[in-house]
Amino acid sequence: MSGGRPQPGEVLLDVTDLSVEVDTVRGPLRLVDGVSWQVRAGQTLAILGESGSGKTVSVQALTGILDMPPCRITGGTARFRGQDLIAMQPRERRRIVGDRITMVFQDALSALNPVQSVGRQIAECYEVHRGMSRRDGMRRAVEMLDRVRIPAAASRVSDYPHQFSGGMRQRVMMAMALALDPDVVIADEPTTALDVTVQAQILELIAELQAETHMAVVLITHDLGVVADVAHDVVVMYAGRVVERAATLQALDSPVHPYTEGLLRSMPSADLKGLELPAIPGTPPSLYALPSGCAFRPRCPLAVGACADVVPPLLHVGPGREAACIERTALPGVIA
Repeated sequence: MSGGRPQPGEVLLDVTDLSVEVDTVRGPLRLVDGVSWQVRAGQTLAILGESGSGKTVSVQALTGILDMPPCRITGGTARFRGQDLIAMQPRERRRIVGDRITMVFQDALSALNPVQSVGRQIAECYEVHRGMSRRDGMRRAVEMLDRVRIPAAASRVSDYPHQFSGGMRQRVMMAMALALDPDVVIADEPTTALDVTVQAQILELIAELQAETHMAVVLITHDLGVVADVAHDVVVMYAGRVVERAATLQALDSPVHPYTEGLLRSMPSADLKGLELPAIPGTPPSLYALPSGCAFRPRCPLAVGACADVVPPLLHVGPGREAACIERTALPGVIA
């Protein structure tokens, strides 16, 4: 693994053909199927999709926080600066995850320890990973709370998670994630439970800290509005598979996969004020009973008979972008 601070544009985390299964009473169930993506220093990758698409499971698997068993990784690699996290022993992986790779979770109240002050929880990062004294760790905790713009940080460092608002708790989570100056931050729906104003503040803070440190951000979300604001690249997942991968502007301006199109149409906008949003028909399929061929076929306006015969592979549809759609990748001018 290369040492030192990442260089702008350096590939920090490269996931290739990652597959995850879970044992159930009905037999093995495939949760993630051949997922690939990469994120570079100073950039944000958004992993987008409805609930159950495999977004969170995929990152939990590569960071080692997925319960195994009953889950297991059945294939693929996840290379952090050249080292495969999946092939590592748990102890070796823990030296990276929690230090060079950190996570911000969706529900900060559940993720934070309710019986420890927020300062103590941040200070432990420095004590465990940097060998600092308790006193120095608390001093750095105050600095981190101030860095994420928690007012009167020195007096609030002794407060407990329930004494903070939802937006402030999310800032505490960010302070913990950023305490050790990581190379990669994985943010799992970090703004879902927040109102629009606080959401904008959190996203602005992430962008400012990213510009300051050149960290890479993997943002897991179902919100295309958030993607448009902060992401450089986007991976769209459906039923455990990647169905489209592109630069954000490409995906939002000219989506290839019908599922991505459907997500875009369902976004609120000024043009649709007072009107009912055009939702994607139907519901995501059960992973126990995926339809034959393309999993999106029952909900797809472009579906034809051939869509039931084969699971469409990701194919190049232009520079730096791929999609998995038989109809769209067969269009004239599209690279197959």
